[in-house]
Amino acid sequence: MNRNENVKKMILNSILIAIGALLHQITPVLGLPMQPDFAIAILFIIIISNKDYKTTLISSIIIGIFTALTTKFPGGQLPNIIDKVLTANIIYFILLPLRNRVSDNVKMILSLIFGTVLSGLIFLYSAQLIVGLPGEFMNLVKVVVIPAAIMNAILGSILYKAITIAFKATGMNFSVK
Repeated sequence: MNRNENVKKMILNSILIAIGALLHQITPVLGLPMQPDFAIAILFIIIISNKDYKTTLISSIIIGIFTALTTKFPGGQLPNIIDKVLTANIIYFILLPLRNRVSDNVKMILSLIFGTVLSGLIFLYSAQLIVGLPGEFMNLVKVVVIPAAIMNAILGSILYKAITIAFKATGMNFSVK
């Protein structure tokens, strides 16, 4: 990859990470001091569009830090970082064999549903171990994780389409090899 492609890739990822951080900051809580995580949807967009592990790892760490800074869950800083890094790694390796077999749209929907549930479970489990939870684990899964997965599947798909259309309109290749 030449220098111009690397610069374009860094700019694209920076813009996406900024969008994810902004969405995470403005998303309201769902009753408890927990919120749906649209930053994870942005992370999946980055994973699918870049297709390389180094970008996945770096983006997951950065998004983990941003979500830690903007979390509304008391003591949720470390669980946010843990959940983003673990979820990104798992999703990356799940998508690896699907890379040339299914469309990016299908990979996106699978990532949004499965990845959001996975992220929520990792977050809750790590928060339970580190700081405790404001309710019972399974109740929080029902009240926060499942609705967040549904919202991420719908809104993340719309966001993915909007981003691909915007980049096509500007002449940039969205899928960075």
